[in-house]
Amino acid sequence: MKYLRQFCIILFVSFLGEMLHIVIPLPVPASVYGLVLMLLALCTGILKQEQVGAAADFLIEIMPVMFIPAAVGLLDAWPSLRPVWLPVILITVITTVIVMAVTGRVTQHIIRRSNKHRKYE
Repeated sequence: MKYLRQFCIILFVSFLGEMLHIVIPLPVPASVYGLVLMLLALCTGILKQEQVGAAADFLIEIMPVMFIPAAVGLLDAWPSLRPVWLPVILITVITTVIVMAVTGRVTQHIIRRSNKHRKYE
């Protein structure tokens, strides 16, 4: 029952993200709105981590399974992708490296900043 309740909370926040996507005319995916809402709810204390943690852990564990339909779709689209496979691979590798580097730098900055704040407390 705990998992069902937590999963329903996550679905509700995702639903609110879908509603924001309809209401706000910006080119932002509904899932991003949902993630921002979840972050705000957790940061403000509206939701506690314990209220969604177990279901979120389960969803993260099964995440690779969710990519199987997309991979099969890519296999079906191979005739269309064949002429452009090299640029697609290059763009994917380059952007992945850039995202990893930026994420690492931001994480290091946040850790250093939090360590400085702890020093002065």
